[in-house]
Amino acid sequence: MPSVARRYGSGDAGSGSPFERPSRSTDDALRAPVILMVSGGADSTALLVLAATSALNIEDGRGRARIARERLHVLHVNHRLRGIDADEDEEFVRDLAARYGIPCTIRRVDVAALAAASPDGNVENAGREVRYSEATRLANELSAQLGTPRSAARILTAHTANDRAETFVMNAIRGTGASGLSSIPRRRNRVVRPLLDRTHDELCEFLRMRGIVWREDDTNADTRYLRAYVRHEVMPVLERRNPRVVASLSTTCDILSDEDAYLTAVAARTLRDLTRRTGEGALALDAARLSACEVAIARRVVRAAILEVCPEARLEARHIAQVLSLVAAGTGSASIPMGAEARVEYGLLFLRAHAPKAGDFAGWLEVPGELPLGDPRPGRASTHLSARLLPAPDGADIPALALSHGREWAGTSVLLDASACGIDANLGGRLWVDSPHPGDVLCPLGMHGQSKKVSDLLNEARIPAAERPLVPVVRTSPTGPVVWVAGIRADERARCTPRTSHLLELSLRTA
Repeated sequence: MPSVARRYGSGDAGSGSPFERPSRSTDDALRAPVILMVSGGADSTALLVLAATSALNIEDGRGRARIARERLHVLHVNHRLRGIDADEDEEFVRDLAARYGIPCTIRRVDVAALAAASPDGNVENAGREVRYSEATRLANELSAQLGTPRSAARILTAHTANDRAETFVMNAIRGTGASGLSSIPRRRNRVVRPLLDRTHDELCEFLRMRGIVWREDDTNADTRYLRAYVRHEVMPVLERRNPRVVASLSTTCDILSDEDAYLTAVAARTLRDLTRRTGEGALALDAARLSACEVAIARRVVRAAILEVCPEARLEARHIAQVLSLVAAGTGSASIPMGAEARVEYGLLFLRAHAPKAGDFAGWLEVPGELPLGDPRPGRASTHLSARLLPAPDGADIPALALSHGREWAGTSVLLDASACGIDANLGGRLWVDSPHPGDVLCPLGMHGQSKKVSDLLNEARIPAAERPLVPVVRTSPTGPVVWVAGIRADERARCTPRTSHLLELSLRTA
């Protein structure tokens, strides 16, 4: 979030303000690479020329300042969508960069093939993702070569006030919140848009005055694409009503962007305060305190929490409203597209990625050995159940040793009597592992032989119903008695006694 001094100051390097924080730019930061994303169109051509010859604000704390020529590097991504025209764009950018003595990197990507393989098949989205991916890769490579921090690199795009206004209208047509209506931000991490205060016509006039030509992309006139439709059909109508509509919408975007950034920061603090439990792909929030939050903050908290446990979730306003309705009611559950679910119980809002079906990890656990529990999703830590045999230490108080071991590992690792579990001290054996079954019973340690339903034990442990199929249950055989409900309780009949000769250690571990 920019300060008043930074947003409304002159913006020139060295002008300063008595109330402005000192720049944190370091020598390393001032050597970091600046990637210019150049397609060959008027806007990106102007970006290259301005970066090479004029002062720009690249959000590095110096305000508007000249960029050292040795920092500049042009990136052109050939999408291979327009045949010879695309190749001519590539050659144009290469020649333009050479004219100003700036190194140029060309990347060729078959965007049509990528779009065909994507779920939505959208060529524009695929092209945008490729461009930013390639820019990020190049920025990282150059940062490594120069020995500068990756965070100090800058990726400059040629978005203008027109692009910002068009994106505002596009998002309004689709339906969105404050974040979408903020349109194109001036900066997002390393990506900076230094031309957002200029219009397309201004940049074209700048190039004409310099005698510089540019390339035109015929697909920009194809109104089958939403942006082209807004640009050629909607914006002219708005401009007839208000000739300064582009500047007006750009100002609106700045206001919304600043307020959205502030509310997002408030929501992030609130999310931290409300978090009561975290795990792989799961989060539990204090539902009562969330219910008392202002709705503007609560919406953002729920959205951020869902995306934290399931980044691929396709969220719409109705999904957030559905979750908040559960919070207000104090109970209930809901499913969110693309793999997330919400449930309110025990005064908590549980959010988690969809669990695998019950029984996904059913199988034999060799003793000694290890059993993976389910197929972990990419980027998720995997869970394993392991078993090993240990000789009982001579002269030790075996029951006390087993009790202290269970307490130390908070129930995720237990020591049981190997013989009582049907495991031979010399030959080993195997145990059956699956999820809880209706009617399962256990004689929990400490209840002196009294049996209890496993479902009751899970309820007492406040395991949400959606998570119960994921709790591993260890049995002597597929139809045999339960000896351990992982992380909950072990069976009294498998407990260690002073006569135990070999210990069976069962452990639930996350890799």
